[in-house]
Amino acid sequence: MTNTNPSLQDQLQKATEGLLFMSESEAPFEPFTWESEGGSALNAQTILQKTKHPKDTPVDVVDVDCFFEVATKEQDWHFPEEREMVKKFQALVETLKTNLSDLTVYRVGKRSIDVYIVGKTPTQEYVGLSTKVIET
Repeated sequence: MTNTNPSLQDQLQKATEGLLFMSESEAPFEPFTWESEGGSALNAQTILQKTKHPKDTPVDVVDVDCFFEVATKEQDWHFPEEREMVKKFQALVETLKTNLSDLTVYRVGKRSIDVYIVGKTPTQEYVGLSTKVIET
């Protein structure tokens, strides 16, 4: 992972400040930038190569709205702090959608899942966020 897009990196860092992705654990988000190698599109195999996972590791592809659905949906029973978190997650998703095309979520592994939310910049770099999800 390289850091070649500092402006967008800063935006993502600010947008994720104080946010933890909820699963059976709470994990922070880490911004990243990957250089595009010859304009090749991302797929399960290139994700495994870029993240240095074994090539037989399962990869699930998820729509960004589906991935963030619970975090971005305000509920009647939410307390004010929870409503504030929902607004922060909504702003994060908007930042991702505004700055990146081909936005996709890759879930790598089983039970202890590495998540890569990645899209393409106008300069053809892949930029996104990584986090971890625990599901048992």
